[in-house]
Amino acid sequence: MVIAHTGIVCPATLVPALVKFYTLALAPLGYRKVMSFNNDLVNGFSDDPAKPHQVDWWVSAASEKSVGEAGGAVVAASHHAFEAKDRATVEAFHKAALEAGGKDNGAPGVRAMYGPKYFAAYVLDPAGNNIEAMVVAGE
Repeated sequence: MVIAHTGIVCPATLVPALVKFYTLALAPLGYRKVMSFNNDLVNGFSDDPAKPHQVDWWVSAASEKSVGEAGGAVVAASHHAFEAKDRATVEAFHKAALEAGGKDNGAPGVRAMYGPKYFAAYVLDPAGNNIEAMVVAGE
């Protein structure tokens, strides 16, 4: 079974920074923002220009219900991995994500613990989520 879509939720105040970050950081992977609604608090990204309404990555503001009755904005950080087409694309993602304001959480390189051909890079987004681009391929 393939996951159809996923995403992150964050405090509404972080949505603009995260949308800007993902617009720039995911561009090397072919992603672009294709829709937004609820006053730009819900934003969808896709890497398939043939299916612009088939969003597979969402950046959304946390609802009052999801952050609790006290109104706190505590949202746990998460990890998400995007599959790249090759190692050069992993490197381009890492560079673009850092230029977009992300923080290095693992430079591009082989991650032997996942196999000899697992090549990945990790960046923390402005909300602290660990975002990975990876490919399982030869040199």
